[in-house]
Amino acid sequence: MTELAQQTEPLDDALPLGPGSLVWKYFGDNRMYLIGPRPAVLQNMLAELGQGVYDHSTFFADTAERLRRTIPPIFNTVYGSETDNAGTQVRDFHHHVKGELPGTDRRYHALDPDTYFWAHATFVEQIYYFADTFVKRLSPAEREQIWQESKTWYRRYGVSDRPMPATYADFERYWDTMVERVVVAHPSAKYGVGYVTKGFPKPKAVHPVVWRLVAPIFNPLAAFLTTGGLPPRARELLNLPWSDRQERRYQRFAAFWRSRPVTWTWDHLPMRVRYTGYALKGYARG
Repeated sequence: MTELAQQTEPLDDALPLGPGSLVWKYFGDNRMYLIGPRPAVLQNMLAELGQGVYDHSTFFADTAERLRRTIPPIFNTVYGSETDNAGTQVRDFHHHVKGELPGTDRRYHALDPDTYFWAHATFVEQIYYFADTFVKRLSPAEREQIWQESKTWYRRYGVSDRPMPATYADFERYWDTMVERVVVAHPSAKYGVGYVTKGFPKPKAVHPVVWRLVAPIFNPLAAFLTTGGLPPRARELLNLPWSDRQERRYQRFAAFWRSRPVTWTWDHLPMRVRYTGYALKGYARG
């Protein structure tokens, strides 16, 4: 059963989004590409969500087009204002996404609060993972601040917030339970990481000759960022190859990005280089 809610103002148990928020600071940072497709893969490892993608999405036929259609409204939800954001638009994309889980008598609906919240949780967790891994180690106070800001973000969708943990500590427990006990190797998730071993398919917009030149460099890098950027449990379930040596390389790679010279240089680049265009529009509006 779906539960929809109306919310236009941050509640007392949440913090607002805006130029001073940590969600704005990190979510639109262009270094976010370094985490690979972590949130998308983890989303599809929830059986109900993965099946919705499998049954209803163009993800398999045209992955690039699916991303182009999905990503802008998410950013416009985060970087929009309280009265002008894309939250309900994102929600309404999912009204028709429902069906049955194969081999069971269970039904799924994308707007079921537990299913919808999992998708949101993966986006919020990507902020924690990205910042801790490639920017700086977050303090307990920063972790809590991000969590309280994320409540405002989630409520913009107009979906019941019944599953939403009250504090960051509660979210940690929720996340650990989901990753260790609930997620599965759904075919949608396995498809999404198939290029790790098979190579990335040529994007439709790229000329075959160009792809032949780029692929030998792009594919190993994509595999490295994808596999290294997933929790160990997800790598295990998806049967992704990852050695101790690769882990050491990944940690050195992350430490390089966190190093003071690199972060100092990044912080002194123009905002148009550091942030996605959606974030720039939000900061310009103030």
